[in-house]
Parts: sequence; structure tokens; C-alpha cells
Amino acid sequence: MNMARNTPADLAARVGQEIGVSSWIAVDQSRIDEFAHCTDDHQWIHVDVERATRESPFKAPIAHGYLTLALLAPMSVEALMSQVQARQVVNYGLDKVRFLAPVRAGRRIRNRVKIVAVEDKGQGRWLLTSENTVEIEGEDKPALIATALAMLMF
Repeated sequence: MNMARNTPADLAARVGQEIGVSSWIAVDQSRIDEFAHCTDDHQWIHVDVERATRESPFKAPIAHGYLTLALLAPMSVEALMSQVQARQVVNYGLDKVRFLAPVRAGRRIRNRVKIVAVEDKGQGRWLLTSENTVEIEGEDKPALIATALAMLMF
């Protein structure tokens, strides 16, 4: 990963290019159970290991889609924001999210980030649009692809 501290001009020059890949993050049953507790989403396909192994088409419990999406934040900080020379970065939202494959308990995921757009919003603010592909270790299909927005203040 390029550890240079990119300016808005540097980022704009890299539109259409991959800028970073995060480390792998384990999505174990404990993390899934904690997420279920925090969100009150206790569907058996996530938290009942025996039933999910027996009845689920995935033959194992799977992570909540929103857990995978929530892990985008730390993975994006590592893969992208650690390379940006900004005074402050604020999550500005998501334009599009598609959940493409389930993350089975015990698997690892990582984020592959591509710069889509960098737009000058004035007063030292720049809107950064990135494409985030969350890969599942050992699988061909990604868990999700999300177009994320971040407001960079310089």
C-alpha cells in the first residue's frame, strides 16, 4: 500500500484506480453474536449454530449483511483514509450497496478500495467517492460492493 499522504489533487489523479487493500478481518461467531445483541437481530441463520449447520443452505451461520457493511468503516480507514492528508474526514453516506454473497462464520474479509470521484465542494472541503469491494478469503464472489462517500476537510 502506498503510504504517501495524498492531497485532493493526488486523489483526483487516481480516479479509476485502486488505492488500497485492507488487512483481513475475522468474522467469527462471537462477533456475529455481539452484533446480534447490539441490533436485536437474533435470526437463527446468524446465531443458532446447530440449526444453521443443519437447515441453512449455507451449512453454517452467516454474518448479518449490516455487520459486514459496518466493518467497512475500519477497513476503509486502513485501506484509504490512512493515506489521506486531511484535517478531518467525515462519513458522508453511501450511494449504493449490494450484498452479493454471505459471509459464513469463521471467514475473513477485507476491503479493496478504488477511487471513483473527487469533487471540490469549496471552503477546503472535498467529496471523495470510493468503490469498496469486500472480499471473502478463499471465495470468488465478494460479500458486498458499496459506493461510499466521505467529506474530506483540508
